[in-house]
Amino acid sequence: MKTPINKFLYVGFLFLGIYQAVINKDYIQAAASLGIALAFDPFNLEQKWNDRPIWQKTLLIIHLAMVAAMFGFGIGLNDK
Repeated sequence: MKTPINKFLYVGFLFLGIYQAVINKDYIQAAASLGIALAFDPFNLEQKWNDRPIWQKTLLIIHLAMVAAMFGFGIGLNDK
């Protein structure tokens, strides 16, 4: 089975973002890392958005919502 490097980069940036949010409490950096993870789509790169299963679309949209929430959370906490 040939696994593209995108899956490894996606998971790596995902774990980096979670680490930065939970351990370091650096929410802006966590949002950046989670946003970069979205650039490395872990699913079939040849498949168009409209042809993807609903669970893949849902997962990516929830991921994007987490990035936006993390960014807002970071700005809100740093507003002093």
